[in-house]
Amino acid sequence: MRPLTSGVLLLASLALAEAPLSREAADWWSHVRFLADEQLEGRASGSPGHLRAAEYVASQFRAAGLKPLLPSGYLQPVEFRSRKLVEPQSSVELLHQGQVQRLAFGDDLILAKLGTSGALVEGEIVFIGYGLHLPEVGHDDLAGVDLKGKIAFFVSGSPKRIPGALAAHAQSSERWLALRAAGAIGTITFANPRTSDVPWARVAAMRQMPSLQLTDPELQDGAGNRVAVSLSPAGAEKLLAGSGHTVEELLALAEADKPMPKFPLAAKLRAKVTFEETAIASQNVAGIKRGSDPKLRDEYVVLSAHLDHLGKGFNGAMDNASGVASLIEIAKGLKSKKTKRSVIVLAVTGEENGLLGSRYFANRPPVPKKNLIADFNMDMFLPLVPLKGIMLLGLEESDLGDRFRAVSTARGVPVVADREPLRRRFIRSDQYSFIRNGVPSLAFKFDATPGTPEDQVMKDWTRDRYHGVKDNLLQPVEKEEAVKFVRILQAAIEDTADQPARPQWKPTSFFKRFVQ
Repeated sequence: MRPLTSGVLLLASLALAEAPLSREAADWWSHVRFLADEQLEGRASGSPGHLRAAEYVASQFRAAGLKPLLPSGYLQPVEFRSRKLVEPQSSVELLHQGQVQRLAFGDDLILAKLGTSGALVEGEIVFIGYGLHLPEVGHDDLAGVDLKGKIAFFVSGSPKRIPGALAAHAQSSERWLALRAAGAIGTITFANPRTSDVPWARVAAMRQMPSLQLTDPELQDGAGNRVAVSLSPAGAEKLLAGSGHTVEELLALAEADKPMPKFPLAAKLRAKVTFEETAIASQNVAGIKRGSDPKLRDEYVVLSAHLDHLGKGFNGAMDNASGVASLIEIAKGLKSKKTKRSVIVLAVTGEENGLLGSRYFANRPPVPKKNLIADFNMDMFLPLVPLKGIMLLGLEESDLGDRFRAVSTARGVPVVADREPLRRRFIRSDQYSFIRNGVPSLAFKFDATPGTPEDQVMKDWTRDRYHGVKDNLLQPVEKEEAVKFVRILQAAIEDTADQPARPQWKPTSFFKRFVQ
């Protein structure tokens, strides 16, 4: 018998999708269908479509018996400043020996919406490997480099010996904090195309979408970064011209896990960025199932998922209508249960713009922050194949992972750690906002053994649908398998809410330092 191909697996999934659904699977899918419908126009934060989605989720929370978390109701207002780059009034140039070379938006680079609109920024460029400051594990790309008044140029990624969760954290806004402390005034990132989830052409096509920033100055990442550039391979070659180094060389070093060079570039960078700015408001949606134990009811287990997506043309069925549908179904399942601790069910805005809604909630919660004890986050868990295993992001960081594994394996579903730590998924969704506030947290994916047809389905989805127009209601989805996972997650939440002891970071975890 010939082995299954991903195409055969796809046909099998389609055939399964045509079979009558159980009531639970039909209910779950009905939420996905509403949230990923064209009429919601991609649920961009602050849009009418997002508001309609938030009102729908609030109504479903109410029907499930959740109480409003805020005195004003289920909706938590979140204020943003929206920025859009005015490309005709902006420019990025390389200056070398009296020559000026203008780089092209889209083909060569993308500009982040940071810095002061209309300001002219000029600085020398220094390549610093991965740009990571991790002296606690013996790696510091900033050591011995003069970055004062200069622009730091680095490749995304990290040495393979650095634990995945720690490497992911160091590549978050923490990287800029270290660079700023060293005197840098800007950043140039070359996203390694061999490890990037989204092809450059798709990223470049979305560059005109507005970016958002929380209006609360204490919650703004990137302060002091006067220019932030992301380079395509073609743009990176232009910067490296005359340096004695090439893109292929740097990618080969990364692939072989060999040390990266550090060197100044001959050219300077000059940039002028002009923005259109507006103030907008969006919404988190929060409900609560009150705990039954007088001694524990004022401690809170959080179940989160992001409600927003990219806007018109991007329906976001898996990313992340699927996660929000799961929140609703778990809320329904908790209605008849008694848990000792309280459970907060939270749909957040602004994830696609940098985890902003969850950052606001985790830093400004309507309950005492010290009483948030765990976060289970649902973001595109990808029920595209049969549920043979669960990839648990954060498994090795806290005993919350051990607890989840016990619940899942008791139901016949094994758990594995992140198989691809270089994708930095532990810090790329809303669990990271809770982690930064010291809360043990987990996130989830359907697991697929490398080299199997299921693994190819997952890879094809990331290549063809992630942050693309094909993440819609027409794609094959294993709806019954999604419900199996939802029930495992509900059981894990109930277990965490009922255990006498709070979840704890493991002594070896880097993230235990954030406990407040």
